[in-house]
Amino acid sequence: MGHGYEVFLKGPCLYAFKGLASRFAPIGVHLAMILIMAGSTLSAAGTFKGSITVPQGLNFVIGDVLAPIGFLSNPLDSFNTEVHVNRFYMDYYESGEVSQFYTDISLLNFEGKEIMRKTIRVNDPLRYGGITIYQTDWGISALQISKNGEGPFNLAVAPLQRSGDFKLFGTFLPTGESDSSGKVKGISMLARDLQSIVLYDEEGKFVGVRRPSSKLPIEINGTKIVIEDAIGSTGLDLKADPGVPIVYTGFGALMLTTTVSLLSHSQVWALQDGSTVVVGAKRNRAKREFSKEMNVLLNKVPELVGTNDAIES
Repeated sequence: MGHGYEVFLKGPCLYAFKGLASRFAPIGVHLAMILIMAGSTLSAAGTFKGSITVPQGLNFVIGDVLAPIGFLSNPLDSFNTEVHVNRFYMDYYESGEVSQFYTDISLLNFEGKEIMRKTIRVNDPLRYGGITIYQTDWGISALQISKNGEGPFNLAVAPLQRSGDFKLFGTFLPTGESDSSGKVKGISMLARDLQSIVLYDEEGKFVGVRRPSSKLPIEINGTKIVIEDAIGSTGLDLKADPGVPIVYTGFGALMLTTTVSLLSHSQVWALQDGSTVVVGAKRNRAKREFSKEMNVLLNKVPELVGTNDAIES
């Protein structure tokens, strides 16, 4: 018969169809929607979430960060995994603004052996054992400096301003005793990122800018300082969501079954009685195109010339 039809013959009777899957597709659509709702419910009631800011070089245990947000939340074996921040670094635009930030992290088992390592960034998380670790934020935890040839030692840094993408961090290095008013004298250092540090003297006057990678000394109020390094801290979001695979499966099934449901289901019946053929057909959509298709098929039926028999359709 052609045209993609499945044909069945029994004696003088013929039955043909195509697009049968579209008849069952609506059932698949509803099942996919149920799957999506079930996955969403499980996500709402069984998820763990947590956030942490970790300086470069330090560790944390996944289970210490995550907290349940629903009555179905059930801890996973991977909660005992330890995370080590090997390195944190950033890329910059030509203007000096931060374009992307990265964290090189290792996952360690209870014996301290590395079981996985990956450099994550925004929109490229790490996934392991049902846990997803996202790169979401950054900061500066410390400046590593040398003072008058001694050191290096770490000087803690605190956030001074965090408004949108603009950040400002600062620290203070005491250089002497307090003045008559009780204020401690020292050198102030400000930083917007890991590229450069701005320094001010005891009176708050600008002295200069140093890049940690330059290792160039600068003398302020008789104190020689070398900024050896700027130690970044990474902001991580952790999530354990058992409903995500179910929701993704449901959406995949929904797209597939919706596409299949757009196909046409066509059926053709035919009965031969002597030289007469009686034909019936129907389709659930695109009926005008179906009429043209049937005309093409009927034109292929052979005619008996020289008889009064007709072909009815």
